[in-house]
Amino acid sequence: MRYILKNMAFMNPRGVNLPPVTLNLIIINVLLWLVEFLFPHFAEAGLYRHCALHYVEASDFNPAQIITYMFLHDRGNLLHIFFNMFTLFMFGPILERTWGAKRFLLFYMICGVGAALVQEGVWALTWHHDYIEAIAQQNGLYYEYVRQMVLSGEANHDLELIRNEEMFKNMLLTIGASGAIFGLLLGFAFVFPNMPLYLFFIPIPIKAKWMVIGYAVLEFFLGVSGGGIVAHFAHLGGMLFGLIVLLIWKKKGLLHGNRFF
Repeated sequence: MRYILKNMAFMNPRGVNLPPVTLNLIIINVLLWLVEFLFPHFAEAGLYRHCALHYVEASDFNPAQIITYMFLHDRGNLLHIFFNMFTLFMFGPILERTWGAKRFLLFYMICGVGAALVQEGVWALTWHHDYIEAIAQQNGLYYEYVRQMVLSGEANHDLELIRNEEMFKNMLLTIGASGAIFGLLLGFAFVFPNMPLYLFFIPIPIKAKWMVIGYAVLEFFLGVSGGGIVAHFAHLGGMLFGLIVLLIWKKKGLLHGNRFF
């Protein structure tokens, strides 16, 4: 990463002068995080409820959330927004100057929306299992026993069960720009595959293409293993949608510039 900073200074001898889209994305994200941090009740009752990404079957879901969620971050975790914005600060200017502001923003948004769509798919496949598992763990019961009870209640249209499931669905939410950021990492590796990067505390340069592949593999295994509360598959979703766009641009000769608008 020190290598990238040197090159940024070389391209702009007056010092760091962020291009407009990168600068405004950072400003918007940081300002919203400050609002969340300073006004926690407003964040919980307002921003998170209406702007965080909810499961599509939840009553709190609205379509705008596939965009708004990526501008919110965990107010109790400074590292969440710091690493996302630091990565945007490092890689965003180079890609924006290469592609142009409009195409850079388009790519960023596609990756973020793609991450949201993948997360919705993951929820659709897992929420029922997670709901049953949560009940089993809270009550010290066997999973299969609870599953049969839930299925029976659903078949009989048990109103209390339906209300509890609705509450659980509304608890499923995702925030953060990580899906879009992982897409940018992939974009950087496509455009500058052999540029050496330095990871924190590792003094050995790693080519961009290998670093991004390593990130993708790590995210996949963390997602499969259910590692923590991080939406690992959403990160992969951002990379997947970014990959589709990059392949299209490569075929059209637009990967290294040649702006189409």
